[in-house]
Amino acid sequence: MAFWGFGYHAYGFSALFKPIAAELNLSRTATSVPASIGRLEGGVMSPLAGWLTDKFGPRWLIFAGVLLISSAFCLMYLVQSFWSFILVWGVMLAIGIDLALAIPLQAAIGNWFVKKRGLANGIQWTFSGLSGVVVLPIIAWLLTVVDWRMACLIGGIVMFTVGVPLVWFFVRQRRPEYYGMLPDGAIISGKEDEDMTSKGMRYAEEVKEFDFTLRQAIRTRAFWLLVITQSCHFLAAPAISLHGVNFLTDFGFDPVKASSIVALMVGVSIPARLAGGLLIDRVNKEHMRFVMTGAYLLEALGFGLFLLYQTEAMIYVWFVIYGFGMGTGFSVMLPMRVRYFGRKSVGSIMGTARAVTVPIGILAPIFAGWVYDTTGSYIFAFTIIAVLLAVSGVLALLILPPEPPVASIE
Repeated sequence: MAFWGFGYHAYGFSALFKPIAAELNLSRTATSVPASIGRLEGGVMSPLAGWLTDKFGPRWLIFAGVLLISSAFCLMYLVQSFWSFILVWGVMLAIGIDLALAIPLQAAIGNWFVKKRGLANGIQWTFSGLSGVVVLPIIAWLLTVVDWRMACLIGGIVMFTVGVPLVWFFVRQRRPEYYGMLPDGAIISGKEDEDMTSKGMRYAEEVKEFDFTLRQAIRTRAFWLLVITQSCHFLAAPAISLHGVNFLTDFGFDPVKASSIVALMVGVSIPARLAGGLLIDRVNKEHMRFVMTGAYLLEALGFGLFLLYQTEAMIYVWFVIYGFGMGTGFSVMLPMRVRYFGRKSVGSIMGTARAVTVPIGILAPIFAGWVYDTTGSYIFAFTIIAVLLAVSGVLALLILPPEPPVASIE
């Protein structure tokens, strides 16, 4: 689901951007607005989605999200105005993405894995990354044989045909303990009369993972430092995914080659997503922050090298280094947050954090579009992004694990 959904929403929109802007007669700033509105909606909705996931489970939320994504892609075929574009892409599709591919999906992974959570999360992000390598070029090719409306319609049909059976047959509503299992497929041990919930908590405590409530989590220094550093990480990705192809075509590449270079960046990130997940499973709780620091500084280095040497060859260096850092950064976020705050309120904690980080994701592509519209170049926007990524890498060093809440150690 992440493979196809993110392929269109996160990466494919970069290829769809210019055809939509040209037909609807929109500036680059205006064309960026629906994607940014979607992120605003995600920020407003994330705490609710997190709470619903913790209370009722992820299955039906993900199912509803798949239906909305499929419908939104199909309805793009009928879009004729800026306002209908906002309604379909900025509202309907965004709600579907947030339900199917964001908090509920991540909470499901967080709940079903503990010691292998990094690997499980890395696999999910690997498929998300493959979408940029496979789906983005498919969309770019489709745009050479059909128009953008038909390309979106095809995307909706595929999402429905594949996504609905996947959710129906494979997504579970509750934690593994409810089904008589432990996370990671671990062997059940302990007292005969001990309930499965207690066994699950004891299993998580073997790696110093303790359950926080949302209220307990937001009172910690670690929660807010994670929010600040990850906000800077989310600044870069939307700007590149939305404006990357535009920047490259402005630089002189043809659209298909530009899409291929963005795909190269995502392709480089794929082994990093998996390697980062494997690494985060093998470092102790106190050292997770060093993996995050390395990831964010790599992203900053990629931007910085291009800004110093603005050549065609350096574009490839930039996208490769940034892609590796981006992939590692994606693989670190979920395991680190759940290891710090536990599984009990994973949906609510992630939803609340996302509500705070979303304004950055909203402003980034609009800011980049505005910089281009006013200066004719993206360079100033990329400079700001590079500086903030470097700051986030330094701040990540300060994210020490919080002390266990009193209720967890009594």
